[in-house]
Amino acid sequence: MQASTNGKTFHLYLSYDDEARPYTTKRVLRSLKKRGFDLLIASIVVASILIWLIPILALLIKLTSPGPAIFVQSRTGRNGRVFPCLKFRTMTYDRNAEFHQATQHDMRVTRIGKFLRKTNLDEMPQFLNVLAGHMSIVGPRPHPIPLDAQHWHTLPGYKERYTVRPGITGLAQARGARGETAELYKMKVRVRYDHLYIRRQSTRLDAKICWWTVQAAIKGNKNAW
Repeated sequence: MQASTNGKTFHLYLSYDDEARPYTTKRVLRSLKKRGFDLLIASIVVASILIWLIPILALLIKLTSPGPAIFVQSRTGRNGRVFPCLKFRTMTYDRNAEFHQATQHDMRVTRIGKFLRKTNLDEMPQFLNVLAGHMSIVGPRPHPIPLDAQHWHTLPGYKERYTVRPGITGLAQARGARGETAELYKMKVRVRYDHLYIRRQSTRLDAKICWWTVQAAIKGNKNAW
């Protein structure tokens, strides 16, 4: 698959294709359990929370900043497939703006946006991505296409993050490895966490990561700008 950023085209491909590996009984059962976990949690959240949260937050966003309430951004999914990732908009709206990671004290972040980012509420629409099969509840975070372009062919192990469905939250984020990645070592830390998760993924670990994420959201994520 090809993707374009700043007028340049780069190829999204994996050094090994997860779908090409043998489908052992253990692997199939693990995949079914994970998808079942995703569908159960996402269905509960959409039916009991998003049904009223989206209208309320959408109204607050629209009242405090012109532009759409839901921000749709192309991101890389499993095996390099690009999908439309949904988020509550947290920045001032500019249809033609180029991608720049949010930084501390970023003037583009709105007042309501600061709250949404600190509490992870900006990610809530991604439960709809889970129901659509684009994402999992837990997995390596999907990055914007321009950020992938920086690391896809140069950072060892980077593209292998996409051998599984990306997640709303992940081991890296639950352990504080989030925020901007201007320094390469920050991205390397995320990649190490993502590889650790891929090797050890289980329903029990997913449940732990969800709990850690909730705890971090309640306390307020210090790296969420």
